[in-house]
Amino acid sequence: MNHSWVEVDLGALADNLLLLRQRLGAEAELMPVLKANAYGHGAIEVGRRSQQNGIRWFVTAHLQEALGLKPAVDGAKILVMGVVAPSEVTTLVAQDIIPIITSEEHAVALNAAAGAHGLRLPVHVKLDTGMGRLGFTWLEAGAVLPRVCALPNLDIQGVCSHFAAVDPDDPARAGTQLDRFQDGRALLEQHLGRRLFAHMSASRAFLHLPAGLFDAVRIGILLYGYGAGAFQDALPLRPVLQWKTRVIQVKSVPADFPVGYYGSWRSTQPTDIATIALGYDDGYLRALSNKGHVLIHGVRRPVVGRVSMNWITVDCGADSGVRVGDEVVLLGRQADAEIWADELAGLCGTIAYEILTCIHPHLERRYIS
Repeated sequence: MNHSWVEVDLGALADNLLLLRQRLGAEAELMPVLKANAYGHGAIEVGRRSQQNGIRWFVTAHLQEALGLKPAVDGAKILVMGVVAPSEVTTLVAQDIIPIITSEEHAVALNAAAGAHGLRLPVHVKLDTGMGRLGFTWLEAGAVLPRVCALPNLDIQGVCSHFAAVDPDDPARAGTQLDRFQDGRALLEQHLGRRLFAHMSASRAFLHLPAGLFDAVRIGILLYGYGAGAFQDALPLRPVLQWKTRVIQVKSVPADFPVGYYGSWRSTQPTDIATIALGYDDGYLRALSNKGHVLIHGVRRPVVGRVSMNWITVDCGADSGVRVGDEVVLLGRQADAEIWADELAGLCGTIAYEILTCIHPHLERRYIS
């Protein structure tokens, strides 16, 4: 009873993949984003089930993530969207993992390392069209990209970018980025003399910007059942992950009883206080102190007092019937009640991505088919 656990519904994942695939159509690839341990869901199992459902491309942020994923999805292509060091060139080629190139300096270094080993390294060119993070800026593209195309040991196979903002009520920013991407892509294809595999859209652009679909879409949060918003009726995605734990103590307390560090909450009447086996060490954010709810016996129960490192406390009400060992749902469904990452994100002033990825990797993942 001393730890929480995560339940991952691989059936829901497969259903989400089917819905996304149907909406995208057959002309473009669906590229699940499995960075941050598949947004906390478990990259190996998510990758394996995705490949079983016809997925041929995966995306990670770092090479170590790709190497961990590779045995589970052997035969699929893995694209690393972070910066891979030249010292990793032999590993990339041996494992058939594709890096991006982000600057002329990076491209020259990868080219030299590949040449030193007698290799030709497949890469995708990352264009910074307005995000301001990684990639060749649109300002330097005309001068720099022709030189990059001439590097003999790089096999440029694809071109990509990332939207900084996709706002249906203010489409100008995304439209400008789209134009810059098209210009950069055309320049690369002109100098290389061939068509490149192009991808720019992530989940939000997939929903709101059909012109940005190109050859593939990097699907992240939608795959895990969040982010559909106004499209939920037409795209009925289901959250894939539930997070659960147990009650480890229940005490009946009188009115004006302090709970937690500095007594930030005091009971206003006699009640039952349940202590729950998790805390911010497990990823339950401290910002949920005196704000969050959990489900016990299918009833929403408020988190009271400050979230501490290993435990939280919950006001169950007088004569609650809550007992040691009872299941507690932090994220998910119990009877007719539900709590999902969007709700917790709203309470914390953040986004569902952070709620999911903060669930600690040390917690057991239990996979349901």
